[in-house]
Amino acid sequence: MTTSTLRRVESLQPSRPSQDGDGVKIKRIHDFGGGLDPFLMLDELGSDRPDDYIGGFPPHPHRGIQTLTYVIHGGLTHEDHLNHSSTINAGDAQWMHTGRGIIHSEMPLTDSQGLHAFQLWLNLAASEKMSPPQYRDVRGSEMPRLAGGGVELIALGGRWTRVDGEAIEGPLDALAGSGGVAHMKLSAGGELVLQSDDATLLAYVFEGELAVGDALVPAGHLARLTPGDHLALASTTGGQALLLAGTPHREPVAHYGPFVMNSQAELQQALRDYRDGTFTG
Repeated sequence: MTTSTLRRVESLQPSRPSQDGDGVKIKRIHDFGGGLDPFLMLDELGSDRPDDYIGGFPPHPHRGIQTLTYVIHGGLTHEDHLNHSSTINAGDAQWMHTGRGIIHSEMPLTDSQGLHAFQLWLNLAASEKMSPPQYRDVRGSEMPRLAGGGVELIALGGRWTRVDGEAIEGPLDALAGSGGVAHMKLSAGGELVLQSDDATLLAYVFEGELAVGDALVPAGHLARLTPGDHLALASTTGGQALLLAGTPHREPVAHYGPFVMNSQAELQQALRDYRDGTFTG
């Protein structure tokens, strides 16, 4: 006879006001100490005031991570040193495997509701940190959905399975740490139970209030879930969340600005490479 274990909220982490790029106001959650492994940071960009974000993110380098940018409203235009140039709009995502080095910019666009977007940092395993950089756009029309009963779950990456066995798999199939990312919308009274035994499972509520396991999680908070094999989500008033699942690397993390490596020596090398022009070579 098999038993199932409900995943419960182990800890709650509130987002904090911050800014990045050219004065872009954001709400940020980060943990470079391994507490969210394989994830490192989640930024929420959201404002109907152009002055809060219009400066965007001028050209800057990255090494040792992946970034995933997902747009709810508005858009972002990406350009990089590999001659990728593209724009994502509401419902679209862009994935960047920075590997040994990429230099890129992201400039915001607005729609009638302003700009609302997320950027997630995923840590690369030590064996992948100096791999060739890659870039990919994914349109909202490419993302499969689980829907019904006041629930819609949009899979950006990873496999997501409802307890009745219906499963979908997102198009981003190379997320670091076998990562999975989904956007969940619950109408008032909506309920969803997912099968999930991933070692790391996180839920970031960004609208309304959700019952995650047996705890209420307000907007602007990231819930880390205990081990188990299924996740129950519900809302009496409606809400939205990002779900993040993955397998920890359990490796040392050394972080400085846009670089995430495994040692201080590797960080110093990244800085030297950037200064002497061999960063992307």
